Amino acid sequence: MNDFIFHNPDKVYFGKNQMKNLPQELLTFGKKVLLVYGGGSIKKNGLYDEIISLAKANGIELFELSGVEPNPRHSTVNKGAAICKSEGIDVILAAGGGSTIDCAKGVAAAALTDSGNV
Repeated sequence: MNDFIFHNPDKVYFGKNQMKNLPQELLTFGKKVLLVYGGGSIKKNGLYDEIISLAKANGIELFELSGVEPNPRHSTVNKGAAICKSEGIDVILAAGGGSTIDCAKGVAAAALTDSGNV
């Protein structure tokens, strides 16, 4: 086995009105954000509108990868990687459940490859 160091810090905002911290966290990495979400529940529950509003108020440029399916397809991940490459995305924001988060992780990895293929 090769020697290595694994460092995985977490920061969790928990409680009421914590979305106000989102712009500060995103701007730590840059102003171009890929918003990854699924079938639209974030639009029904108001989260989408809140993210859009916070982004606009803080000079954050949002790009979207919507329609992420349960157990995301590689083609969806590759589509997100292509957006990252063409738009110079600084940070990926997953809004939704586990499949959305899994897709966002795949997009982040594929975006850093030469081929953009997960």
